[in-house]
Amino acid sequence: MIRVLLLTILILGPSAGAQILPRTPLPGLPGGLPGNLPAGGGLPAVAGDAVGELTNETGELETARQLQIRLLLHRHRDVIETDPSGDPVVRGELLAFSPTDAALARALGAGFSIVRVLSLDTLAIRIVVLDAPHGTATHRALRLLRRLDPTGEYDFNNIYTQSGRSSVAARGGASALPRGTVGADAPTPPHPARQAETARAKSVGLIDGGVGTTQPVFGGATIHRYGCGGAVIPSPHGTEVASLLVGRSAQFGGAAAGATLYAADVYCGQPTGGAVDAIAAALAWLAGQGVPVINVSLVGPPNALLQQVVARLVSRGVLLVAAVGNDGPAAPPLYPAAYPGVIGVTAVDARRHVIFEAEHGPQVMFAAPGADIPAATVPTGFEEVRGTSFAAPLVAGLLAEKLYGTDGSDAAGRAAIDALAHAAIHLGSPGRNDVFGYGLVGAGLPSPRPRSTH
Repeated sequence: MIRVLLLTILILGPSAGAQILPRTPLPGLPGGLPGNLPAGGGLPAVAGDAVGELTNETGELETARQLQIRLLLHRHRDVIETDPSGDPVVRGELLAFSPTDAALARALGAGFSIVRVLSLDTLAIRIVVLDAPHGTATHRALRLLRRLDPTGEYDFNNIYTQSGRSSVAARGGASALPRGTVGADAPTPPHPARQAETARAKSVGLIDGGVGTTQPVFGGATIHRYGCGGAVIPSPHGTEVASLLVGRSAQFGGAAAGATLYAADVYCGQPTGGAVDAIAAALAWLAGQGVPVINVSLVGPPNALLQQVVARLVSRGVLLVAAVGNDGPAAPPLYPAAYPGVIGVTAVDARRHVIFEAEHGPQVMFAAPGADIPAATVPTGFEEVRGTSFAAPLVAGLLAEKLYGTDGSDAAGRAAIDALAHAAIHLGSPGRNDVFGYGLVGAGLPSPRPRSTH
């Protein structure tokens, strides 16, 4: 009976989240993964509060994110594998950060081949995606690259997952694009006048799944898109996060309602969506648009190339806001939230209690509502959402509001963060703490609160 219940939950639809669920352990999955899961498509949903943490065949508790990784591997083992830490990566692909010609020549001589090259001129970065030599395991190929060029920066093409869950189950959608088209749009160099104009305007960037702009809360909104070769592939998670940023209607208002949104889709319906090279290209595009605040409700392991890209953005005064993740208070930190200079956000519920699945640590800078709140989803209506994914856009939107009309300088960004910290409602132990950061901001958002239409 439990197995039937679990299978019913798992096949509800593609996943949009990485949330830990209430702690009511169920028996392990006998023999590993069920063999009758549908092939292809996205990741199955783990319904909002329907099941607890799941035990694997060894009896160890798994977070929903870990379960999703196993399911993703089950369905797409031809293009996805795990690194030595168990995190998903694009099979056979390795990333080189601005390698020298000599280093590339050594790699090619050792049997590597070039899959694609991303010239991210806005950040003065070149990323070369390499294919491992035939018959060489990806992790061994990475060690070989590092031996060939000890001073270079090389890493896996890690796949990052979304960090929250709504009660809506995805109901079909556009077909996935062929592998390799995520982030295929070439980032354009920034125009100084455009950068200054964007900084003074009320604008915010988003890296996530596709935004369903037919949603009524985006009526009249200006949304600039990037990714997927120009195709529009709406996703529940991307749409919900975007609504909490800029959505606006008679019933609903995001933190920066009506602001111009620069939305980069790094998933595009692909099993390898959310990979580092796609995220890096999207960040470079946003840098070229002069967007002063960027929301990233994605989580994953540390990655040397992503860290370099994030550091370039932070050094330019861009405020990067990220969800801290839902792997639990004792879990290792997730990224990009834990990188230096990134504004990590945790989530609280209606009682101002931190959600039990949220990560704790020095990466937490602010808390915001992230449970017992609605968000606009696809194609219409509102859904209850839960997870640090949905707290982060409220903080990003508040910072965008504070930067409205400024020159977008480093000083303006620091002043916006300081102002938000001083306005925060202090929670937990005295001073800044690892649970709530500087405290709760955005209390009452999104506002006004609509009733669920599903």
